[in-house]
Amino acid sequence: MTAPGASNTTAGTLFVVATPIGNLDDMSARALKVLTDVALIAAEDTRHSIRLLQHFGINTPLAACHEHNERDEGSRFLTRLLAGDNVALISDAGTPLISDPGYHLVRQARAAGVAVVPVPGACALIAALSAAGLPSDRFIFEGFLPAKSVGRRARLDLLKEEPRTLIFYEAPHRILECLQDMESIFGPERPALLARELTKTFETLKGLPLAQLREFVEADSNQQRGECVVLVAGWTAPLCEEAISPEVERVLDLLLAELPLKRAAALAAEITGVRKNVLYQVALEKQKAE
Repeated sequence: MTAPGASNTTAGTLFVVATPIGNLDDMSARALKVLTDVALIAAEDTRHSIRLLQHFGINTPLAACHEHNERDEGSRFLTRLLAGDNVALISDAGTPLISDPGYHLVRQARAAGVAVVPVPGACALIAALSAAGLPSDRFIFEGFLPAKSVGRRARLDLLKEEPRTLIFYEAPHRILECLQDMESIFGPERPALLARELTKTFETLKGLPLAQLREFVEADSNQQRGECVVLVAGWTAPLCEEAISPEVERVLDLLLAELPLKRAAALAAEITGVRKNVLYQVALEKQKAE
């Protein structure tokens, strides 16, 4: 048996293949070649993916690999891989594993020593971030928020002082409620952007403070349709909180010289009593200035 992490030279390769999120012209030449050449394609929804393959004249066999069967059916794909067959993993749209199935199969393949090769392409969160005009040097992807308001607001409350740009996926029938909860938790003036139906005919990228963005979506039912990505600017400390005493700054500088930024800010907060997020922001600005 192959040791975890070791390469199995007799096995095939698992290709993790990104597919278009809307515009079929975003399909890469490499992705087309891989999907044509592999022995089998593991697809989130074979009924959906067969249309994509037919469009490009690809006749490779398909088998389902979705969230309801992935744990059980993963061994089926692994058997093919260990026998030397190459397999491609695709989702309905975009990059597999990003709020889509595939994690268990990739984990099983790597544990068995099977080579896992990414074939990059479209990804809604990255596409939205690239055009949002919000800070992109540091961001956090939260996927889908809980469907019920109580759970959603609890999650948002944990993120309200997160300094990095926040990125969420949201279902169209919940987008308005989601924006209402974001406005309540993050405040009406927090900059945000709705990226809807990316690369498709009715693509929308609308950036406004949360209160105005919520009003925009509320006033137009068309904005409550299609695939949605919501980006929210990270938290910044109020001006009155940004100034820290020279002694606190000295403690922070000493810790930054020895520790990673996040740990230094957390430890400085414990020592000085100044809020961790304030110190994190100060440390971040120091790092950028270096």
